Amino acid sequence: MKPVPTGGRVSMFVLRGFLSEAECTALITRIEASHRPSTVVYGNGDDSYRTSSTCEFDTRDPVVNWLDGKLDRISGIPPRYGEALQGQRYAIGQEFKAHTDTFEPNDPETERHCAVAGQRTWTFLTYLNDVEAGGTTRFPALDKLIQPERGMLVCWNNLRPDGSPNPDTLHHAMKVRRGMKYVVTRWYRERAWR
Repeated sequence: MKPVPTGGRVSMFVLRGFLSEAECTALITRIEASHRPSTVVYGNGDDSYRTSSTCEFDTRDPVVNWLDGKLDRISGIPPRYGEALQGQRYAIGQEFKAHTDTFEPNDPETERHCAVAGQRTWTFLTYLNDVEAGGTTRFPALDKLIQPERGMLVCWNNLRPDGSPNPDTLHHAMKVRRGMKYVVTRWYRERAWR
């Protein structure tokens, strides 16, 4: 994995060619078969905050199990710390506005979300296709834009060294302008998730 320069503010890495074209196609097929509107924990009632669709993969699916294992091996994080793999689908005009993947420390919902497994430590995001226009992942605090590329894995640590949420991980899945965007996301926690 290649480190992404962030001035020491976030541990971030990129790995091109993490998945093959055939593997990406197999995952896109599964996302298309069972996606539903995405939800958010902190949307403040703004229906336009996250307009993508989400797929909860079948954990009995051999392709899903294979990818789970591949992510666990490359991350070096014990499998039990990983949340269930999710797919996301973005059509033209869809986005997920600027957000972090951690749960807000001062929000009453955080205790419920973190009671069992703690905070989200790492995000592993894999792009399943090239996007014709738009769909960039923007990290405004880092002045970084990551263009979707089929099979490319991007991962980052969501926490500061002291274990508190790192606001510099704020990112925006920008609107798709032409074509579609498909990604697979795996979040890891501080303690065992399953």
